Amino acid sequence: MKSSVLRGLSTGALLLTLLPLAGSTTSAPAEKPFRYYLAPLQGPKPDPAVLAQFGLYSNATLQKLIDTKGQQMNKVSDRPGDYGFTIVDSPVINAFATPDGHVYFTRGIMAYFNNEAQFAGVLGHELGHITARHGQKQQTRSTISSLLLGVGSMVSSRVASLAQPLSQVVGLGLLKYGRDAENEADVLGVKYSTKIGYDAANMADFFQTLQRTEAQSGAGGIPTFLSTHPNSADRYTRVKGLAAQAKQQTGSAKLAVNRDSYLRSIEGLPFGEDPRQGFVEGGVFYHPDLKFRFPVPSGWKSQNSPEQFQMAEPNGKALIALLPAPGTSLDAAAEALVKQLQLQSPQASRTTINGFPAIAVQADQVSQDQSGQQGVSARTLSYLIQDGNSIYALIGLTAPASFATYAPTFTQVAQGFARLTDASKLNRQPEKIRIKTVKTATTLSAALAANGVPSAKREDMAILNGMQLTTKLPAGTLFKVVGK
Repeated sequence: MKSSVLRGLSTGALLLTLLPLAGSTTSAPAEKPFRYYLAPLQGPKPDPAVLAQFGLYSNATLQKLIDTKGQQMNKVSDRPGDYGFTIVDSPVINAFATPDGHVYFTRGIMAYFNNEAQFAGVLGHELGHITARHGQKQQTRSTISSLLLGVGSMVSSRVASLAQPLSQVVGLGLLKYGRDAENEADVLGVKYSTKIGYDAANMADFFQTLQRTEAQSGAGGIPTFLSTHPNSADRYTRVKGLAAQAKQQTGSAKLAVNRDSYLRSIEGLPFGEDPRQGFVEGGVFYHPDLKFRFPVPSGWKSQNSPEQFQMAEPNGKALIALLPAPGTSLDAAAEALVKQLQLQSPQASRTTINGFPAIAVQADQVSQDQSGQQGVSARTLSYLIQDGNSIYALIGLTAPASFATYAPTFTQVAQGFARLTDASKLNRQPEKIRIKTVKTATTLSAALAANGVPSAKREDMAILNGMQLTTKLPAGTLFKVVGK
């Protein structure tokens, strides 16, 4: 489940088209949510659809690092070009390159690097996919029409087809590369990172860290680096060998690792999901920054993205999406909703929900079959709710035959929309990477215990540090812990 919900797009993002993105890197004020602010980047601009799916991570230090090292590699690469490099605000451990010449690292993968050499090796690997044109050969991107991101993991194809008129989202299509493409990208990753002065042997060490994270988590449905870049049993040994050969070719040149400087650069990096952008707890969705809450139907699956929050009935028979609505008035928002969703025979009524002005709209979606005959494909019950200058759309959708069953659920969710006042929820903060220093020689396990890390989490922290719990740490060694 993605955590960066309802944070980025201008109002009406999925009901209307994606708007141009520009401006500063500060967060949008609460009274004007759903707006991205992008810093100027070298190379091509990041794809708005990628940012809509993941969100931009605004950190000047880390963005400068990926820009600088990416452009250094670009100059020594086999196919220099107008490439771009961006860090996105996702807790997922992943990095990927798109065929348009852009490399994306998640903040999740940045947390697991333990030195600049590991970072540079993976950066070279991704740039290698671009210069070798692997993405273009496999056509890794496709345009899909769906309300849900990753809809296949949440709802049935029936409801997915019903949801198609709600939006157009660009799916990344992060499919696995073949063994030959991975091997070539590894070779290029070693080559490019060595050329700009890093010890590429650390790239192999990072692959071991990734394997441990996959084993620990059970490798769920959310994409990770190893799910989009399949591993092999001999990869560690092979990359170590490639790095040794590259080091020999440099002669007496000293290759950098830069452990301490990298660790200090990620101090304060959010770790895991960010509750500030919305979280589900006890059958309720809370949004601390926008200060609202509403219930999640019992047993329903939920998913966050920067542009919307969605819930799906377990068997895929119905779904509800919360997204920003267009317009400055409820009437304008209702008209735009009817037009964008191509609704027929809408029935609208004004109401008030926990002090918020609202409009309920019930209508049908009509589609044509292959013979050209029209028929009702879906029935919707939507609630447009105004909170100050913001208008939210809670859109419930199901097949016509199931409407009587799920309409009460759509209404219950909307009527549960309320101001969030619980201080424990309003003040919920994300966990962050904290860099600590060993004062006297000890083991990682003892150092973690001394910093209040419970025993149940110490193995996770060992993986995060790329170490074993028994690893001996000399005095002055930096290491990571996670805390609020």
